[in-house]
Amino acid sequence: MKGPEKWHIGLICLLLTAAVLAVFWRALDCDFVNYDDPAYVTSNPEVQHGLTRQSFLWAWRSVAASNWHPLTWLSHMADVDLYGLNPRGHHLTNLLLHAANAVLLFLVLRSLTGAIGRSAMVAALFALHPLRVESVVWISERKDVLSTLFWMLTVWMYACYARRRNPAGRRGQPAYVLALLFFMLGLMAKPMLVTLPFVLLLLDYWPLRRLDPGRMRQTIGPLLLEKIPFFLLAIASSAVTFVVQRRGGAVSPMAALPPGARVCNAFISYARYLGKTFWPGHLSVLYPLPRHWPDWEVAGAIILLTIISGWVVWRAVRQPCLIVGWLWFAGMLVPAIGLVQVGIQSMADRYGYVPLVGVFIMVVWGACEGLGSSAAGRWVLGAAGALALAACAVLTPRQIGYWANSESLFEHAVAVTDDNYLAYNNIGFYLSNRGETAESMKYYQSSLRINPNYEEAHNNLGFALAGLGSNQEAIVEYIKALSIKSDLTEAHNNLGNALAAVGRNDEAIHEYLAALKENPRHAQAHNNYGIALATHGKLNEAIAQFKMAIRDKEDYASAHSNLGNALALQGKFNEAIGQFRICLKLDANNPQIHNNLANVLTQQGRLDEAVEQYRTALKLKPQNPEAHFNLGDCLARQGRRAEAIAQFREALRLKPGDPAIQQRLDAALRQ
Repeated sequence: MKGPEKWHIGLICLLLTAAVLAVFWRALDCDFVNYDDPAYVTSNPEVQHGLTRQSFLWAWRSVAASNWHPLTWLSHMADVDLYGLNPRGHHLTNLLLHAANAVLLFLVLRSLTGAIGRSAMVAALFALHPLRVESVVWISERKDVLSTLFWMLTVWMYACYARRRNPAGRRGQPAYVLALLFFMLGLMAKPMLVTLPFVLLLLDYWPLRRLDPGRMRQTIGPLLLEKIPFFLLAIASSAVTFVVQRRGGAVSPMAALPPGARVCNAFISYARYLGKTFWPGHLSVLYPLPRHWPDWEVAGAIILLTIISGWVVWRAVRQPCLIVGWLWFAGMLVPAIGLVQVGIQSMADRYGYVPLVGVFIMVVWGACEGLGSSAAGRWVLGAAGALALAACAVLTPRQIGYWANSESLFEHAVAVTDDNYLAYNNIGFYLSNRGETAESMKYYQSSLRINPNYEEAHNNLGFALAGLGSNQEAIVEYIKALSIKSDLTEAHNNLGNALAAVGRNDEAIHEYLAALKENPRHAQAHNNYGIALATHGKLNEAIAQFKMAIRDKEDYASAHSNLGNALALQGKFNEAIGQFRICLKLDANNPQIHNNLANVLTQQGRLDEAVEQYRTALKLKPQNPEAHFNLGDCLARQGRRAEAIAQFREALRLKPGDPAIQQRLDAALRQ
């Protein structure tokens, strides 16, 4: 490689990186979203522990989120160590990985073809296209950008191996081993890489030209033979993924979606991916699978795909880039096209992250070979390329804006798709977490009008009803959710809370145990089970549950507080105070914790400190009769009867007719 060429390549790499950072920088202001991000980061206790020995081992054993992808888990744990739960850091990692993928794509294509300008254009389209937003901005899609890094490295090493290998096969072996290693690592980040051996065969045809159409029988055998280790890894990964996703309930049974409907959706999805590539409008985090595709749409998709397929076959000898790009696109999408239906989506922007590179190759190489022979044609190509990249630079930040938070993301999904019951549910969930319980119920009900059998919406509606004090109605919704999906952990835990609220404690305990059977690391279920045990006087067992809740969620203030209360009941005051101090580090403005700490300090005779804590509790919540009563009692012990009487009177004003307060006030007045 000559000096000027190195300089050009280096400059293009810098420009690609700068363009990615400039166009996607807005992503750093986006929050976590309530769609997979809780399972991958914000509510995953193993990930939140960071990279520890226990979490490292868990990553290799875990099939959480219906996937086996240990490298993805480890990358999220590393982010927690680096950034905590600040979403900016997690977004930054995704952004840097995407920039690296764009640069690697350019270097790989340049290595394969020797064409600098065309490779740069394909890499730029890949880097900046609006369809990239989901893979880059969605923190849970770390698996996409991480696995693609290894995908690019695999192809690069394979290209090095293919170009260096002599007829005896003695050179290039280290590159082959590295290619195999990178492929294995990629599969451990996301199993969608299973189609990579097929892509390597396409590259043998063009641009490596190791597969001679005129001598197909003589050349295909050795090429297939050297791919056997790749195919074996792909088969093993596919088998593991299918088993894991089926056990996790992610794979739809044939009865739920017949083969004919799957095939129709596959044709439609191929056409839609092409349409959104050339006209990236109405992009959504979720495209719901409709009950039925119109016959004319299916027929139109089949005709379109047939015409394109026939054209690229006809041009295969003169323009092999076309058939390679087309088969790259069509072949790589096979695992995600819906023949094995995973999830409720008909298609997803993230599934096109690498497959659409094939379409970009078709367009860029095909256009250059068709128009690049004349000065006017080159001018037209340059103008068209600049216009396409400018459009991407405008549309991509706009699409990123919809990912600002869960509300804006799913409001947009509702606006651009039909019957999106999951989007309605997730908007409701976001509003509920923001304290807008009554408003959230409208969205849950809208979700259930579209799909009455959506268990998550029933569970969330029940939670909203319980928050408004309608526990009996909440119980009905939880039971509906569990009748649809009996292993729904959150519904079991929530049902336990509602049953406990109406005094059905034994039934509540049964539900907590059911939740813990489904998820033994469910911190809330451990905490709630501990509360139920404590009400039965089983303090030792309750303390064990509170400690397990804290094990699974170290910053769980409620569990620390409950543990402190239980320890105080056992007379272990110093340990109880230690738990309350931890609570106050986590939630310094919680009046109940200040009150509970003051109670224990009072029992130890540390009255001045107790008074200070009671006053802090009342400063945070002045209308708390319990804290006024406790402060009055503490002041009375100090002989400050006038102040005590004032506190008892305020407590009685806030809680008229309470016999305990009246009795204590009368005693103070007599004294």
